[in-house]
Amino acid sequence: MVTSGAGGGAYQTGLDVHIVTPDREVWAGEARFVIARAGNGDVGVLPGHEPMLSVLRPGDYRVETVSGEVLTGNIDSGFLSVGRTPAGQTRVDLLAEHVNSSDEATA
Repeated sequence: MVTSGAGGGAYQTGLDVHIVTPDREVWAGEARFVIARAGNGDVGVLPGHEPMLSVLRPGDYRVETVSGEVLTGNIDSGFLSVGRTPAGQTRVDLLAEHVNSSDEATA
């Protein structure tokens, strides 16, 4: 979501996050931040992050939703993509062959 600031400028209030495998979407929603294991170490993504593409190594990920819920899981390997939605919101895609998620029962 993009909100107008006091000076009329826009600022980011959340990330548009999608965690997907080839056969399903594990979780999608708005989040405050995402942490995942990339090729050169852990990467943290906050609203306004510059667009990037990175290989994901096997390891844990962590998502804090805008409501404060913390979602965790494990990815075998894949890709992390950070970009922008048409509205200008930061979008994060975790694309993996297999995901074990602590929140799958509610996803």
